[in-house]
Amino acid sequence: MKRWLFLFALGALGAWVVRGGMVEGIVVATASMEPTLPVGTHLFVNKAAYRFRAPRRGEIVVFPSPVGQKDMVKRIIAVEGDTVELRKKKVYLNDKPLDEPYVRHTRPDEILQGDNVAPRVVPRKRVFVLGDNRDQSGDSRDWVDPKTGEHVYFIHVNKLKGKLMGVQ
Repeated sequence: MKRWLFLFALGALGAWVVRGGMVEGIVVATASMEPTLPVGTHLFVNKAAYRFRAPRRGEIVVFPSPVGQKDMVKRIIAVEGDTVELRKKKVYLNDKPLDEPYVRHTRPDEILQGDNVAPRVVPRKRVFVLGDNRDQSGDSRDWVDPKTGEHVYFIHVNKLKGKLMGVQ
């Protein structure tokens, strides 16, 4: 009996260590990343990805919302030192149009809040993130801090919970 209790405790400890510091499962709850990640998709988050290197453009990450109470899944568009701009829904990275074959616009003929963003330099240890389903995504283009009323353009890299595994 002691052996079974020991093995159970060891397994529970191992699961706690893995889930707490290495890998965690998630379910995509909104359409903000469609068509890349359909609602209901089950994925894993590599929570150790940014312990040894900086986040990279194009990676899909999980982080707590800067304006709400939930976790979010978005794509990194720009990293520290990059200049990012949006003109009529088109992203410009360091003054060049960004090729984004993964993007969906469900309202392409409407100019929505965040479809035009003046050039911004990404500060140190921050990233600029967008959803792939641009017209249905709340992201770096349009977040406003409910307490201060200030625009939240960037996410601190320390807030990134991890990188999604198995997607580009």
